[in-house]
Amino acid sequence: MLQSLTPTPPLPIVQATSDIGLVELWVGNYRSANTRHAYGRDVRLFLRFVGKPLREVTLADVQAFGASIEGMAPASVARRLSSLKSLVGFAHRLGYLAFDVAAPVQLPAIQDRLAERILTEWQVQRMLELERQPRNAAILRLLYSSGIRVSELCGLRWKNCIARTEGGQISVLGKGGKTRAILLPSPIWLRLSALQGDAGPDDPVFRSRQRSPLDRSGVHRIVKAAAKRAKLPSGVSAHWLRHAHASHALDRSAPVHVVQTTLGHASLTTTTRYSHARPGDSSARYLTA
Repeated sequence: MLQSLTPTPPLPIVQATSDIGLVELWVGNYRSANTRHAYGRDVRLFLRFVGKPLREVTLADVQAFGASIEGMAPASVARRLSSLKSLVGFAHRLGYLAFDVAAPVQLPAIQDRLAERILTEWQVQRMLELERQPRNAAILRLLYSSGIRVSELCGLRWKNCIARTEGGQISVLGKGGKTRAILLPSPIWLRLSALQGDAGPDDPVFRSRQRSPLDRSGVHRIVKAAAKRAKLPSGVSAHWLRHAHASHALDRSAPVHVVQTTLGHASLTTTTRYSHARPGDSSARYLTA
């Protein structure tokens, strides 16, 4: 009797021998330290919830976990489930799991609330004008004028700041390990350069009172205090100033591709969301109630 000539497909090579090792391999795919921390925390939360090895997890376990976090904000639920689906899918492709048990789980729909997070120019100016501390004032103005992320601001060193004929320039390391240069107008550059003092090229631009590099939580406290001082909504965060930068620049006819490059958006679609969030016109204006 002739044997089949069809070759047997090779078994996948398992590169992890434990759940801990698998999670380390998985989070290692993400360059951002903040992303690795958030996703790792989501997965550890799930593993504590099920209380058993990942190889014994079933679809029912994933569904039960989803039900246990339904009271959270939809965006938080979606991120936690997305993290879990990513891990399980990765484990299956690696050969660590026989089945991708999380594949059938649907993520909750998330309402786009960008329009609610865009401050008016008057609100931003109110925040800026009421801040008297030089370092904090420079932080607020740089976040707004450049649109950089908090992590990018915390990573700034004096060697990344270069004077130009008019104003200056900063170079920031953004998502995906991509570096971009951003031009600063003279008023912002003067505020920034006034903070250097005797700091060297490798020193952080923004330091805490203990002279250590200012971290994300320190920046958020500064922004929250400024928003409270200006009597703005309690939800205002540093990222709202990035939203404001994009929206106000587009309102003032900045080319959308320039805004995209300044913010470091990988996709032009992300940048154009700001135009849709605050449209210049609406057919509703042409109707009477």
